[in-house]
Amino acid sequence: MTRLWEIDMLRGLMLVLMFSTHLPTRFSSLLGQPFGYVSAAEGFVTLSAFMAGMVYASRGRRHGVPAMRAAFFARALKIYGCQAALLVFLFTVVTMLGLWRDQPALKNLIDFYLGNPQAGLWGSLLLIYNPPLLDILPLYVLLMLGSPLALAIGMHGGWRWIFAGSFLLWALAQTRLPEILYAYIAAPIGLQVPYHETGAFQTLAWQLLWVTGLWMGALAAEGRFQQRRPLPRPVLVAALAIALVFLLWRYAAGQAPAEPGTILYRLLDKWHLGPLRLLNFLALLVLLLHLPPRLKAAVPRVGFLEKLGAASLPVFCAHLVLVLLALSLVGESRPERPLRIDALLYFGGMGMLYLTALATIFIERKAAERGEPPPQPVAATGVEPTRHTR
Repeated sequence: MTRLWEIDMLRGLMLVLMFSTHLPTRFSSLLGQPFGYVSAAEGFVTLSAFMAGMVYASRGRRHGVPAMRAAFFARALKIYGCQAALLVFLFTVVTMLGLWRDQPALKNLIDFYLGNPQAGLWGSLLLIYNPPLLDILPLYVLLMLGSPLALAIGMHGGWRWIFAGSFLLWALAQTRLPEILYAYIAAPIGLQVPYHETGAFQTLAWQLLWVTGLWMGALAAEGRFQQRRPLPRPVLVAALAIALVFLLWRYAAGQAPAEPGTILYRLLDKWHLGPLRLLNFLALLVLLLHLPPRLKAAVPRVGFLEKLGAASLPVFCAHLVLVLLALSLVGESRPERPLRIDALLYFGGMGMLYLTALATIFIERKAAERGEPPPQPVAATGVEPTRHTR
């Protein structure tokens, strides 16, 4: 199997950062948002969309839009299966452990389910109720289901109108309109899930990053991504200045430089992908896409990160399992907790993620040797692949 090792390594890095942020240890605050007011989630969503656009656009051109649509739906179904399994694990094993240990952090995580178990169970399976930490896979399912239409229109009619609609949805997400519409729909049908329990990630906002990744992946499938013209030098200088300002600001003011409810908080809001956060991300994206050739050549290959990225979905699910178990058994991070306990949690958990990646790669390799199709193709025409080191 051939892979794009650069993408795998970047996805692996995003997984490490997410695990470091979510695991309740003293390392969480140190490793959260290390590049400015941008989290690992923004990078992971865009990279995943890039891979999806590259792979499925290639499939659409070879086998037609119906085959591409079927592949997207199959992947969405697999992600939904992972979400359902995680929900069952959360509502059974994790809940029992958390109640037994009387862990406030865990009880706060599922307070709606504890008060409304039936509405919580069915609402979560319908992707309406999304507890914290388990709200990113539902976002993926919805984005995967909408991708065939966006990709088909973009491939055949251009991306101008796709981006116009995407920016409009992002702008609407910065208002209270989604909450108002949800209340308007929920009341007549008796939906018991409050709006704030539907998940932290605002889908209408985050779809903009997904569309951006899809577009870049589709260009890569056609061989046009690497042939793109570089942006003018003033734009690159501006991007560098913006990235540096946000980086210095993040470490001077901390991860939360403003109080909730203020204008600045809204502008930097992660869940609605606020304008300043989006600007920070786009500046970093421009710089990443315009790295000098010498700097690109100097980037070392880190096999650990590559393997995590190559098995991103199982590793992501494993990271949630470990984080939920940690919250139910040892609770939230406390300054008085011995350093050795935090170190054991962190490095032991990282080792478990690596074993998950190795097992996934081994299983996929054995399936390929038996002639079975891989769960998700990773190479695409128009992109020069490199052999993945095992």
